Amino acid sequence: QVQLVESGGGLVQAGGSLRLSCAASGSIFSMNIMGWYRQAPGKQRELVATITSGGSANYPDSVKGRFTISRDNAKNTIYLQMNSLKPEDTGVYFCNANYRPASTSYVTRNAWGQGTLVTVSS
Repeated sequence: QVQLVESGGGLVQAGGSLRLSCAASGSIFSMNIMGWYRQAPGKQRELVATITSGGSANYPDSVKGRFTISRDNAKNTIYLQMNSLKPEDTGVYFCNANYRPASTSYVTRNAWGQGTLVTVSS
C-alpha cells in the first residue's frame, strides 16, 4: 500500500501564491510519473501538472506560466508552486502517483491522495 499525503492548501487572495506538497510513503520500488489534479465544485477532476521521474513537466494552458511542478526523487515528494492565483483555480487539489511496488514485477499501480482545498478569493 502507498499513501500520498498532501499539504499546503488554504485561502489566498487573487494574485497571491501557494505551495502544495505531496509526500508518498509505503511499498514503493520505483516511482514513475506523479502529478496534481484538481476538482472544483460541480465539475470533473482535471489535470493541473505532471512530472516524470526525469523531471519533464507538463501543464495545461490554463495554468502554464503560473504554476510550477517540481520533484524530489529521494523523498518521493512533489511540489506545486502556484503563483498569480485566480478565483477559477479554486478547488480540491489531489496528488496522483504511478509507481512500481515491487522489483519482482513490472506491474505498476496508481494512488491518489485525500486532497487539499485551495480557495482563491476575488
